[in-house]
Amino acid sequence: MTKHNEASRRLFLKQAAALSSLMVFPTILTKAMSGIDTPISGLAGANERVNLACVGIGNQGGSDVFSLYNTGFCNIVALCDTDMGAPHTQKVLEKFPDVPRFQDFRKMFDKMANQIDAVLVGVPDHSHFPISMLAMSLGKAVYVEKPMGRTFNEVELMIKAASKYNVVTQMGNQGHSEGNYFQFKAWTEAGIIKDVTAITAHMNSARRWHGWDTKITKFPAAEPIPSTLDWDTWHSAVKEHDYNKDFINGQWRCWYDFGMGALGDWGAHIIDTAHQFLNLGLPYEVDPVKLEGHNPFFFPMSSTLSFKFPKRGNMPACEIMWYDGVNNIPQVPEGFGTSDLDPNIPPTSVGKIQPAKLNPGKEIYGKDLTFKGGSHGSTLSIIPAEKAKEMESKLPEVPKSPSNHYANFLKAVKGEEKTRSPFDIAGSLSQVFNLGVLAQQLNTKLVFDRETKQITNNKLANQMLVGAPPRKGWEQFYKL
Repeated sequence: MTKHNEASRRLFLKQAAALSSLMVFPTILTKAMSGIDTPISGLAGANERVNLACVGIGNQGGSDVFSLYNTGFCNIVALCDTDMGAPHTQKVLEKFPDVPRFQDFRKMFDKMANQIDAVLVGVPDHSHFPISMLAMSLGKAVYVEKPMGRTFNEVELMIKAASKYNVVTQMGNQGHSEGNYFQFKAWTEAGIIKDVTAITAHMNSARRWHGWDTKITKFPAAEPIPSTLDWDTWHSAVKEHDYNKDFINGQWRCWYDFGMGALGDWGAHIIDTAHQFLNLGLPYEVDPVKLEGHNPFFFPMSSTLSFKFPKRGNMPACEIMWYDGVNNIPQVPEGFGTSDLDPNIPPTSVGKIQPAKLNPGKEIYGKDLTFKGGSHGSTLSIIPAEKAKEMESKLPEVPKSPSNHYANFLKAVKGEEKTRSPFDIAGSLSQVFNLGVLAQQLNTKLVFDRETKQITNNKLANQMLVGAPPRKGWEQFYKL
């Protein structure tokens, strides 16, 4: 066992043992666990607005609040955030001054379950699971930011709950309702994209943890907790940490305990359509080919990960190579052309994407054709240019999107559309990232049994599919 694996093992076992004190169950959760019927409101009809509760109203969550509201299809009926006094929540609070406010989503459901049709979950990765599970158990539609959950098992339980409670779900990979979705679908069905054996995916912009000391041996020192922050509830099911500013406001994405790094942040915007329409499912092997600056606490300075998928029906085996890190630039195929920055690609969490050697995106290698594309809704191009010209008359017409990702969710709640990234589609995509992050954290190759959904070559990694036990008082969310 390498020293990094041994350090990860000790850290994992320490976290598993360090459970905090018992907290009181909210009434709504007690009823859900005991099987007592909890009356809920009927979902909005075609001519009604959806009553939407928003959990996480700052940063990306705040952007989601406005994007959902601006569709004209919803009423904002509840606002919930563990820090209602933070600067990043103020725009939403000012826009909806009369909407009831909460710091704890459990209390929100306790008081307002009958007035809620759907829930936005725009919180850090580690808190997606309990909020989504409680909402689904109450019959509420759920829009949750990507990736669905922090651990493989959390995502598995979320997929099953969506089916069990028969609720509308949508993961927030917004480009999955834009041009790339409809183009990839049309081109695959027409046989333009076929026999894909390799995909290169890359996101090489600077990340929040770049430049940190990778030789650290402990979490950052405790700092005073802001008076407006409910630090206990912020943790949800994760074991308690001393407060530090490098755990909040997007910094959570840096740490294995809370986030999923560059892969979890951008993977769903880059490989989502290939994963769905090539029916990739789960990989049978994940290999950290290169990890620069690996340590047990936060993500490497750069990563190259290999995901291998088996033959599927008449589709050949396929390998996805993922590259992140500022200088970890993959080779591009001959005839690639320029790497123009697509103006439709949203900014990163640390600011506007700057023109780079290679911008966020992918290259897709089929038997006869090679494609290049960006992230989110950016459409594909056939390369080289001469081949694109030759294929021009053979390309099928691509329909325009009838609704953006937010409108698609709300229309689905109203019974007018089906969501394009429901949990039964987004779940296995998220689990690809869960496995990739495990390979990063342990710095070891993982062999995965797609049938049993177990890691067969590493006992610790297999235990970490489930993760450390939840804090006391949070176990019940795993039983809903």
